[in-house]
Amino acid sequence: MLLVTRDHRDGPFRDYRCGRSILPRDCRAPPERVEPKWTIRPDPAPVRSRGAILTSSARALFRALILVATMTLVVASSAFAQIPGTNGNGAAPAQPAAPTDPLGRETPAGMVAGFIAAAAEQNYERAAMYLDLSQEKDAWGPSVAQQLQRILDRGGVVFSRLRLSTEPQGDQDDSLPPEQEKFGMVRTDHGTVDLIAQRVEGKDGVKIWLVSARTVSELPELSRTVVSSSVDKLLPYALRDEYRFAGVPIGHWIAVIVLAFVCFGAVWLITGAIGFIILRLRRSTGDSRIRRVLEASALPVRLLLTAWALRIAMTLAGVAIVARQHLSGAIELLGWVALSWIIWRVVDSLAAFAIDRMTLRGRLSMLSAVTFIRRSVKFVIIAFAIIVGFNALGYNVTAGLAALGIGGIAIALGAQKTIEHLVGSLTLVTDQPMRVGDFCKFGDTSGTIEDIGMRSTRVRTLDRTVVTVPNGALAALQIENFSRRDKFWFHPILELRYETSSEQIRTLLTSLREMLLDHPDVDNDPARVRLIGLAPAALKVEIFAYVHAVDGDTFLEVQEDLMLKILELVEAAGTGFAAGSQTVYVARAKGAAQRQGGDEDAPGTGSDGAKVRGGIPERV
Repeated sequence: MLLVTRDHRDGPFRDYRCGRSILPRDCRAPPERVEPKWTIRPDPAPVRSRGAILTSSARALFRALILVATMTLVVASSAFAQIPGTNGNGAAPAQPAAPTDPLGRETPAGMVAGFIAAAAEQNYERAAMYLDLSQEKDAWGPSVAQQLQRILDRGGVVFSRLRLSTEPQGDQDDSLPPEQEKFGMVRTDHGTVDLIAQRVEGKDGVKIWLVSARTVSELPELSRTVVSSSVDKLLPYALRDEYRFAGVPIGHWIAVIVLAFVCFGAVWLITGAIGFIILRLRRSTGDSRIRRVLEASALPVRLLLTAWALRIAMTLAGVAIVARQHLSGAIELLGWVALSWIIWRVVDSLAAFAIDRMTLRGRLSMLSAVTFIRRSVKFVIIAFAIIVGFNALGYNVTAGLAALGIGGIAIALGAQKTIEHLVGSLTLVTDQPMRVGDFCKFGDTSGTIEDIGMRSTRVRTLDRTVVTVPNGALAALQIENFSRRDKFWFHPILELRYETSSEQIRTLLTSLREMLLDHPDVDNDPARVRLIGLAPAALKVEIFAYVHAVDGDTFLEVQEDLMLKILELVEAAGTGFAAGSQTVYVARAKGAAQRQGGDEDAPGTGSDGAKVRGGIPERV
């Protein structure tokens, strides 16, 4: 394949208006018509850097995911169309797709990305297609594009992908007219000049964004007043113009590496000095909170400040705009990751401090709430970092999520149980029916709470097994918390023998009441002992009292002591406990007795057939 291009390397770069060098200020006569030199050369193979290959692979993976999501939506839509009442068979014919711009100039972000890509390939004819040359001659387009690149290299700043609008209408909330968008600025000797993009109608009737005609007309003046590049002054010719990588001189890449090390070293020294001063000032208070926060956030803070300082240093040093735009996504990604890391570390430090503070104050019921809040904040941090990271790399995650449409509803329905468990977790944390370490019973499960997570709760049973219960189901159950008891119920029922006299019972009741009232671990209100019933086989005495104990083991110890004293008092009263007994009546059939010798009762039996001994029925 042959490519016809215009060669600008035969002579020095000249002003497209007067044919002179850019540096002189006078430009009085219009230029003569100079026929450009045309050469025919083979189309060079595009040079792709390793970063471009990795980016292409990532975009290919992203496109594959979008394709899978699209196919899923198509299948879901087809199934939805078969539901009665949805008008699936009478759908209106599809409208023809709106024409698109092949150069991606439909948005301000696409215009900037396209111009930078063309400038990196030194394809200034294509770069000129991103300029509004309505007030200039088309033949001057490549020269104007190259002039804009040199201005941006020396002191220009182009906004990052996150700041540039990805909507066809642009940013409607700025102070500019609806058809204009600010996409950068240039530092000059007289101040800062804004670079404006204008939305115009293309040849195919498509609305596209171009560098405005006003900005194009200001380029000659900007080229004379823009701040000179420090990098180009220090680099030799070979590193400045001869050798290039990814469309950028090798010397500029070396300058970026040097600036990165310098910025990181300077930030390290400055933050270290500030941290040392703060710790010296806070040493007298003996408070370790400041030290904990500083140590946890030191490295991410340094990374964040390094990313910010490197961006400014590259602009001040005059690093090529192509290099800065190539690195803008990585620098922004580093900055957002560092910021997320800072918040992550600060959340951990604050949570640890809150846990220590509540433990010292005995407010153990709030530990589960602190743990849940920490995990929730971390979940939000991760989601935020992922969305911002993809946006920094050039992927419009918001548009991708909005494009899911009915798929988003399907995902929401599929995640219904998960959302239910999250709400259950919030309920458990808010109501606090239990906390970590409590012994609880819910349903048929009893055990010690080991962890209350965002989705489920882990319980260690008495068999030493771990039961995981979803929080949504747990919040709907009746929870009995044994660890929240302020007192333990002591409620034995004594069964005394019927041979016990009334005087013995009065003596025993008085002794039991005195024993309860004198015991240091028994609550005196109430502490009662009453004869409550005459059972068929025993006299029932009820003891009702509450025992002060810190846990179940302590209660068992106190209960054991009380029961031993009860045994001593019953024995001292001269009575005892009724043993289990049963009365059995033995009788023989009357016919059998007559066959053995007459109508009289059989020896050893009464008239009712009960076994008797000395005229008294015998209990067997």
